[in-house]
Amino acid sequence: MSTQALREKVCAANLELPGTGLVVLTWGNVSGVDRDAGLMAIKPSGVAYDVLTPEQIVVLRLEDGEQVEGSLRPSSDTPTHLHLYRELPGLGGVVHTHSSYASSWAQAERELPCFGTTHADHFYGAVPLTRLLEDAEMDEYELNTGKVIVERLRELELSPQEMPGILTRRHGPFTWGKSIADAVKNAVILEEIARMAFASVALSPDLGCAPKSLIEKHFLRKHGPAAYYGQKLEK
Repeated sequence: MSTQALREKVCAANLELPGTGLVVLTWGNVSGVDRDAGLMAIKPSGVAYDVLTPEQIVVLRLEDGEQVEGSLRPSSDTPTHLHLYRELPGLGGVVHTHSSYASSWAQAERELPCFGTTHADHFYGAVPLTRLLEDAEMDEYELNTGKVIVERLRELELSPQEMPGILTRRHGPFTWGKSIADAVKNAVILEEIARMAFASVALSPDLGCAPKSLIEKHFLRKHGPAAYYGQKLEK
């Protein structure tokens, strides 16, 4: 893929965010990676969505984070994105927002329980919550945010495919996918299941998680070698 094509895809994905209701002002960013070229592209810091163009998208080397295209500063969350791509090789896109419901669970320091099948169709159990960064980790805040995300997934022995998103404590959600489009879709899904969970707890404060058998059935019918949801694509 040419760098221009990568910038166009990343720009288009960023421009989707306001219409989904996931962002207000400039509170969010999408990145994409070209692993063959060893490059990551990401939204520039603080640029409004209504003026964003592909030429403003910043391109960096995945290996060392050196900026290779674009005159603007990349998103302040760039070190988080770079760390996720380096440590989770199946990722093709990453999204960070401050969407209202997912961020509310993160700020309340609560993981997002799996209450029903809509959640289980896409996330294999409760959406995890990272630990809070320690004072000594604040100097490299964005890099260490990426580190605690990977740390939590590994503690739970969850793959990025099983858990395509996470809540960073007192901060907000990050999602990812095998492509840029998948990462955006997972951000939309995470916000919707966070909204549904919020309403479910309001209606039934003592509500427990869905049974493991129900979670497994709904997740595995859409994901994995035995999945049977949807249509087979012709080779």
